[in-house]
Amino acid sequence: MPLDPALSQRILDAVDAGFEAQVALTRTLVSYDTTRGNEHAAQDWVFRQYRDRGLAMERFAMDEAAIARHPGGSAFSETHSKTPIVVGIHRPRQETGRSLILQGHLDVVPTGPVDMWSRPPFSAEVEDGWLHGRGAIDMKSGHVSMIAILDALRAIGLQPAATVYVQSVVEEESTGNGALAAHLRGYKADAALIPESMQEVLVRAGVGVMWFQVKVRGIPVHVREMGAGSNAIDAAWRIVGALREMEARWNEAAACDPLFGHIDHPLNLNIGKIAGGDWASSVPAWCTVDCRISYLPGKSADAAEAEIRACVEALTRGDRFLSNNPPEIVVNGFHTEGFVQEPGTEAEAILAAAHESVFGAPLRTEVTPAYLDARVYALYDRMTTLCYGPAGDGIHGVDERADLESVRRCTKAMALFVAEWCGVEPIGG
Repeated sequence: MPLDPALSQRILDAVDAGFEAQVALTRTLVSYDTTRGNEHAAQDWVFRQYRDRGLAMERFAMDEAAIARHPGGSAFSETHSKTPIVVGIHRPRQETGRSLILQGHLDVVPTGPVDMWSRPPFSAEVEDGWLHGRGAIDMKSGHVSMIAILDALRAIGLQPAATVYVQSVVEEESTGNGALAAHLRGYKADAALIPESMQEVLVRAGVGVMWFQVKVRGIPVHVREMGAGSNAIDAAWRIVGALREMEARWNEAAACDPLFGHIDHPLNLNIGKIAGGDWASSVPAWCTVDCRISYLPGKSADAAEAEIRACVEALTRGDRFLSNNPPEIVVNGFHTEGFVQEPGTEAEAILAAAHESVFGAPLRTEVTPAYLDARVYALYDRMTTLCYGPAGDGIHGVDERADLESVRRCTKAMALFVAEWCGVEPIGG
C-alpha cells in the first residue's frame, strides 16, 4: 500500500532536518584513507555508528576457503584486504513488512598523483554544494545515506517494520569478495538496495570483470649485444596487441547485444599497471602487465578466462621468442560474472515512484560497463537488487566530488522506498 502523503512529507522533512548531520558524518568517513587494506579504522567507526543506533552487531573476517569454493569467488592475493565485514541488524517489534539488505562498500581506489588534485584527496572539503575527496561519491555518500535513512525515521518516532541488514563491505573495487562474504554468511532478504554512485539512475545490468597479470621473462644482455638477448617488455607488448584484437572481437559481438549494444565500446581492456626491467642499458629480463577486462552478462568468468588464455597461447605459438619462453597468466583479482536485473518487480516500482515524487521526473534505467556488488544478490539469491544513488564526478580519477543536493534527493527517495517496502512501526513498547 502506498505511503500516506502526510507520512511521506514527514519523512522528507526529517531527511532535510538531518541533512547537515548527514553531511558531517560523510565528511568524517571521506577523511579516512580507505584504500585497499587500509579500511580497518573506518570500519571500526562504521561499527560504532551502527551500534550506537541500537543495531544488533556482527563483525567477521572473510572466509577465504568458502569464497574459493564458490563460483562467484575471486582470487585472494597478497594485497587482498583483511578488513572484516560489518553488519548492523535492525529487528522490528513485529515482522509485518518485507526484509531488506542495505549495502555500502568502504574501499576506494588509489588517489594517483596527489599533485594532480586541486585539494588533498582526503580533506573532505565542502564548497559550493560539492563534497570533495576520494570516495566522496564512490561510495561514501551513499554509504552514510543508509544511516541517514534510519535516522530520519527515528526522528519522527518510527522504524522499519521488517528486518533490515545494514552491511559495510570491502573489496568492491578489487574482487567483489566482501559482498560475497556477506552472502555466504547467510544474510538474505526480500530485496537489496545498494546506494552506489549511479548518477540518479537505476542500473539494470553490469558486466563481468576479470583482473589478470601477464608475466614475461626475457633474456638480459648489454644493449651493445641487444640482438643476442630478448626484451621482455617488447614481448609483453606483443601480447597486449593480441589482447587488443580479442577486445575488438568482443566489442564487435557486443554491438548486437540487446542491453549493451547502444554503448560505444562497452567491453574495455585496460592496461592498468606495467613494470619491468632493471636498468636502461640492460635488455630487460622481466615484465609484468596488470590488466582488467570486461565481458557481457551470461558469459562465465571461467569461459572468459579460457578465451584470454587461448588468445595469449595463439600469439605465443607464432612468436619466435615466446614459443620457447611462454608467458605466465595469473588471475589476481576480479573473476566475476555480469548480471541482469529484469524489470517489472514490485521493489523497482516502489523505488521508481519514490524517485519521481522527489525529483519530479521518471526514474531512468541504464546498464553499466563496470562491476557492481549487485551481481552477488542478483545471481546467487535471485533477489531483486536495486543499484541506485547520487550524482558526482571524478570517480577513479582526480578531484572526485559528490553533488550534495543529489545526495539529499536520493536519500529522500530511498527513505520513502524503505518506509513503503519494509513498512513502519512506532519505536518503543
